[in-house]
Amino acid sequence: MSDSTSAGQYDEGDFGHDDYTPTGTDQVAEHLAALDDADAEVRAASLRAGLEDYDLDEDDARLLSGEFDDGEGDGQFRLDPVLAIVGRPNVGKSTLVNRILGRREAVVEDVPGVTRDRVTYAATWNGRPFTLVDTGGWEHDARGIHARVADQAEVAVEMADAVLLVVDATVGITATDEAVVKMLRRAKKPVILVGNKVDDLVQEADAAALWGLGLGEPWPVSAVHGRGVADMLDRVMEVLPEFSAVEGVERTGGPRRVALIGRPNVGKSSLLNKLAGTERVVVDPMAGTTRDPVDEFIELGDRTWRFVDTAGIRRRQHMAQGADFYASLRTQAALEKAEVAVVLLAVDEILSEQDVRILQLAIESGRALVLAFNKWDLLDDERRKYLEREIEQDLAHVEWAPRVNISAKTGWHKDRLVPALDLALENWDRRIPTGRLNAFLGELVAAHPHPVRGGKQPRILFGTQASSRPPKFVLFTTGFLDPGYRRFITRRLRETFGFEGTPIEVNMRVREKRSRKK
Repeated sequence: MSDSTSAGQYDEGDFGHDDYTPTGTDQVAEHLAALDDADAEVRAASLRAGLEDYDLDEDDARLLSGEFDDGEGDGQFRLDPVLAIVGRPNVGKSTLVNRILGRREAVVEDVPGVTRDRVTYAATWNGRPFTLVDTGGWEHDARGIHARVADQAEVAVEMADAVLLVVDATVGITATDEAVVKMLRRAKKPVILVGNKVDDLVQEADAAALWGLGLGEPWPVSAVHGRGVADMLDRVMEVLPEFSAVEGVERTGGPRRVALIGRPNVGKSSLLNKLAGTERVVVDPMAGTTRDPVDEFIELGDRTWRFVDTAGIRRRQHMAQGADFYASLRTQAALEKAEVAVVLLAVDEILSEQDVRILQLAIESGRALVLAFNKWDLLDDERRKYLEREIEQDLAHVEWAPRVNISAKTGWHKDRLVPALDLALENWDRRIPTGRLNAFLGELVAAHPHPVRGGKQPRILFGTQASSRPPKFVLFTTGFLDPGYRRFITRRLRETFGFEGTPIEVNMRVREKRSRKK
């Protein structure tokens, strides 16, 4: 993706001030309704031809050729292989994560109490995509450190295809390192041993001492400087399968896939049991994993739905310390495999920071979204008043998501889930014809032009929908559109075309006119 694209990228998590406020009313919807599809396509073709006067790159050409990603290609539903990075605190795991990603995303200090909302990252090496799981940032104390590090690593290793064990080569083998190695031997996953902080040839002798762990050849690297990381990643690619064997559910066709997510004790299990009832079709044991059977095929609204990974990684009592880490990892694993997320929120308690965080994970995953307010039957008038205020304040950014009020315990209103799921998925799959999209943009900009900035007024030259699942739009422009104006366009896209229940993304490609030779 070109720099100008990423610089102009906007999604609905991008909040800010200075929203564009249109003046007066318009008749965009009425004009669109009166427009003939054939006329709209002719006008769009004319706008498309006008782009030939601008400097376009290969990506632009591919996009404009009509290539469309509907998310249904064979590879789309095979999950990328998963690489877990484990090791005790302060060996440089997060620095190594950032080095592998080529950007600073992971928090690089293992400080007790640091909140880590995200533990998985999408990465690529030599064109091959994979998922990184970072186990940094746990709370640690002098007494229980060995057990806790091993427990945290164990959660991550269960969902991994291969493991990077990072050891500080300058310190050598510690008791904590040995505790992790013990666990890795039980897990029977391929392990690549990494000796970090090897900044020069002299220190390579330190890394050689790591043979003593019995995990084969140690790979000496410097996460800070990048030394040896390329060779290590080449080795990782030899070990990782093309697609994840652990998470590898074949997701082509079949029943629509639903992730039921929410904070612990919000009622997920109760709702799943109530939905399954005696009508549960089958439990799908996942091959090659020690987890409990997790995928439930459930009959709802005369159709079969697949509730994916709802049980998640098997919870062990001694993992209580890593509860947040565990919950986040399980949520992300479920979202990876789903098409639509049902976020369960308990109405008898104040919306928590964890609720909002899980909701943000769902939005970032790009899945269709339904909000299910549980324990509605317990709601009294006093709590209802405060709840509406909480929804206005904390959930305003997802006002586009269908809401269902239910009781997981009694099954009250469970039948209302199906229309909400159908609506969200229909809009998640939706594609707007190019002619109609450009007619919409033309009418909108004519009625509400972009504000003049520094004597210049950027124009939208052409718009196209690059993909669905979720819908993503690309606007070719002559200049940078204000974030507030992009939010205005996104809002009006929703009002005009629906898109209830799906995140939508509006990207920008700023292009300059081709210089003419005299």
